Amino acid sequence: MHVGQTVHSHSLHFFYLAAPDFLLPNDPATRNIMGVIGASPELAKKAIKLRKFGQTVIERIGGKAIHPVTAIPGGMSMSLSPAVRDEMLREVDEAIELSQLAVEVAKDALDGFNPDFARIETNHLGLVKDGNLELYDGDIRLKGMDGGILEEFECHNYLDYLGEHVNSWSYLKFPFYKKQGYPDGVYRVGPLGRLNVADSVSTPLAAEEFEKFKKMGDPVQQTLCYHYARMIETLYASERAKELLEDDEITSEDVRVPVVKGEGEGVGVIEAPRGTLLHHYKADDMGDITSSNLIVATVNNNPAMDMSVKEVAKREIKGGEITESILNHVEMAIRCYDPCISCATHAVGKMPLVVELYDERGNRISAVAR
Repeated sequence: MHVGQTVHSHSLHFFYLAAPDFLLPNDPATRNIMGVIGASPELAKKAIKLRKFGQTVIERIGGKAIHPVTAIPGGMSMSLSPAVRDEMLREVDEAIELSQLAVEVAKDALDGFNPDFARIETNHLGLVKDGNLELYDGDIRLKGMDGGILEEFECHNYLDYLGEHVNSWSYLKFPFYKKQGYPDGVYRVGPLGRLNVADSVSTPLAAEEFEKFKKMGDPVQQTLCYHYARMIETLYASERAKELLEDDEITSEDVRVPVVKGEGEGVGVIEAPRGTLLHHYKADDMGDITSSNLIVATVNNNPAMDMSVKEVAKREIKGGEITESILNHVEMAIRCYDPCISCATHAVGKMPLVVELYDERGNRISAVAR
């Protein structure tokens, strides 16, 4: 279910939200998924089919395509039937082929685009298992700007290494590597972070692309390469789905361990599509939660998103004028990270993009909103 939602989320983000920036850069009226359908109908059909595979996997295993209900404390509320497993196996090879196509589309989209667009220098963070790319269960690795491994630690020890800076002007926190302090210790998570910290990828087709990715730098700092990394992960997740489905253990009915209410403390870390997700809870003897700390992927990337937007503004805003093209480039910088602002800030209602430009005395020169 987890690799299925990785396929679903990554393909949704790239084809529906990011690809229009590259395929239809000059016309804001058509710079959306409908414009992609009009410009490249066959590509759009394949993108929809790839996303559908991931969403169908979630629905079959999770009971619902959106907000699945079968994952519960202790495991799963139902097992996977052999018939449903076989049905998914019949579909997974096409998903792998579509994922390979998606990788090529991502590379073609980036080809010729300024590689230094929104480029910043940061550390990178993600899960690894024996050095391999890991989405589900591993240790946290932190890699520095020079390519060296700064730390690798068990997830429950995250407080020894990660801090959360607070700025009065933002609802989001600003995580950082404690030994370097803030802002020197800023890191990035998500597809770019995960591929940067990994030594290898365990599935064959994704491993081939991973080797090409690694030749671009150590670490790769080009922010636009989030999209390339995202599609490599889509290919990995599709291949991993096939590996899991071919293992008969996946239809075992032993899917849950007993859960007893009681006092305790636990930390869970997983690689959500957008990046490393940390949950930390304490409970009393009745099993009621007494305290919690969550560092979601968008919060981990919060400082880097600010840095990328600043880089775009410094390069492109001239004479105090913010054009439509500049506004879209600001959006493109943010889109690289695929943020979920609502889950990171608990905001309610509409959240328009407002870009304001101030002079050195704090006077507002101009503003543009979308």
